[in-house]
Amino acid sequence: MVNDSAVYEYYFVSKKDMAVPDRIFLIGPMGAGKTTIGKKLASTLGLDFYDSDKEIESSTGVDIGWIFDKEGEKGFRKRESAIIDELSQKSSVVLATGGGAILTEEVRHYLSSRGYVVYLYLSVEEQFERTQRDRNRPLLQNDEPREVLESLMKERDPLYEEVADLKVPTGGRTLQTVVKDIVKFLNEL
Repeated sequence: MVNDSAVYEYYFVSKKDMAVPDRIFLIGPMGAGKTTIGKKLASTLGLDFYDSDKEIESSTGVDIGWIFDKEGEKGFRKRESAIIDELSQKSSVVLATGGGAILTEEVRHYLSSRGYVVYLYLSVEEQFERTQRDRNRPLLQNDEPREVLESLMKERDPLYEEVADLKVPTGGRTLQTVVKDIVKFLNEL
């Protein structure tokens, strides 16, 4: 059973000089809960919710896997950058980004300059447990998904840290507790 009374570490990477932000951007590795937490956080704060991957699929009419197959990762990242540029300019939003969105320098700039960035942290082991049966993750469709996750974390963690205003662990915690804690930290700004 999940023990939400345990002590968890939270890191304020920076405190932007603002009231409770109306643009909250969620970053982190696949499986960290960005979409699930984002929906609940948006509902709790009375904000609109967007998932950049879902918006890409909606605008193209095809799934992310198809885009990777036809256009490669470079083509996908170009589409991702354009949709995050558009969505990060909206007011009153919680935006869940794809795990690799921060690979693009312009996306890192959009996120860090336009809103409050929350890094939802999840260990590689927990990522593997949460994603091992998911067939909708193109980067994990190979014989060594755990090694891929380790490599991705090694590459991406410094970039998540670079743009994050708040880092929150999500492993072994309930949705309600994570959202409650994020709201608490936002209210302390």
